[in-house]
Amino acid sequence: MTETTIGDGDLGERFARVAAAVDEACRSAGRSPSDLTTIVVTKFHPASLVRELYDLGVRDVGENRHQEAQGKAAELDDLDGLQWHFVGQLQSKKARQARRYASAVHSLDRDSVVDALADDSGAILDGFVQVALTDDPGRGGVAVGDVERLAERVLATPGLRLRGVMAVAPLGEEARPAFARLRAVSERLRAIAPGADAVSAGMSHDFAAAIAEGATHLRIGTAITGSRPEAR
Repeated sequence: MTETTIGDGDLGERFARVAAAVDEACRSAGRSPSDLTTIVVTKFHPASLVRELYDLGVRDVGENRHQEAQGKAAELDDLDGLQWHFVGQLQSKKARQARRYASAVHSLDRDSVVDALADDSGAILDGFVQVALTDDPGRGGVAVGDVERLAERVLATPGLRLRGVMAVAPLGEEARPAFARLRAVSERLRAIAPGADAVSAGMSHDFAAAIAEGATHLRIGTAITGSRPEAR
């Protein structure tokens, strides 16, 4: 099933079609759909679309730009139970602001961001170590060999709870072998943090491969939201 096929129809139809495709991928992998969290990435879309998604039952949404996320979260603070996942590269100087609205940051990839997210108030923020599956620095992530070291830093940081790992499949490569490498990193991480068993992987075009390799959190945008508006 291609992204174009999934993306046809109105918002409700697209959402239902993706949910059915996720269920089918879970059945093929011998997994339960209840083990997965689908995060709808609403980059560049207005807050009104997030409100429509909420009415469809969506409670987990993702953003990759701090300014946009902050504005939408403030506009939609009346939506009880809505969880904001920050899935893009986070600047250290914006990290403390991100804590005010985010329930999770999926892109911990350097010491300065981890340190900036420290908080002694008792509030807990979920964190995923982003793993680089390619040498392209533009894709973000920490080198595979440095994952445990950064994870130890997260574990020692007040106010952060290490949930697991995150990655984006490399361009120009089959997604499933890349996600298999991420799965191996996840297994290594659990040796030092048994509870950090979450795997954030899989987008509109490759979520079936991610499910087959153990993803627990999918980050799906255009297949549900439709084509993105131009950046504002």
